[in-house]
Amino acid sequence: MSVSSPVSTIFFDVDFTLIYPGPTFQGEGYHRFCEAHGIAVDPARFAAAIAASSRILDEVEEPLYDDRLFIGYTASVIAHMGGTGPRVDAAAREIYQAWATNHHFALYDDVVPVLADLVARGYQLGAISNSHRCLTAFREHFALADLIGPAVSSFEHGYLKPHASIFREALARAGVAASAAVMVGDSLKADIEGALAAGLRAVLIRRSGDPPVAVPDGVPVITTLHELARHL
Repeated sequence: MSVSSPVSTIFFDVDFTLIYPGPTFQGEGYHRFCEAHGIAVDPARFAAAIAASSRILDEVEEPLYDDRLFIGYTASVIAHMGGTGPRVDAAAREIYQAWATNHHFALYDDVVPVLADLVARGYQLGAISNSHRCLTAFREHFALADLIGPAVSSFEHGYLKPHASIFREALARAGVAASAAVMVGDSLKADIEGALAAGLRAVLIRRSGDPPVAVPDGVPVITTLHELARHL
């Protein structure tokens, strides 16, 4: 990474960068939520339903946090799994609310060793998330309070990534200039393009190993956090 000043602070996205959802938010989990509301869905259609609904989150014109955006996305997933009827929105809202509960998620294996190593090297670590999850509870649940410091969620702040104001708020809490910070995340639009527009550097994590599309020049792509240090 070509730099003009040294990196002192590293911000991490949370969902699909540090943690991943367990069975509750896979096809069978959606099936159980929907069944409780009298809605029939096909768990085998879950992956296709996620792909078909992703544009709802990717094409937001005004990045204000609004729970209706995420509930609408979840309702779309249910619909693409075959769910119909007046209870779809209620099921979607229940799934949305459950997403904030930490015990439904697990840390990727590389998170603790890499973050501990970065802190030992003198980096300040933070988090910027588009979730409505309480980031204080997140740090405590996963025993990351000694590793991750300044943290901002879009639910708390009001704006979603890639809006520049959420990055500015994180920088202010960290007490650093944008030129000394880097954002690590899995979303090309929210994390990478948002960070670059706000003056930060960025690293795209692609845990699936699938080649990303149209990555901005100079942005490293990694498949595990173990590769991060070489790009700082």
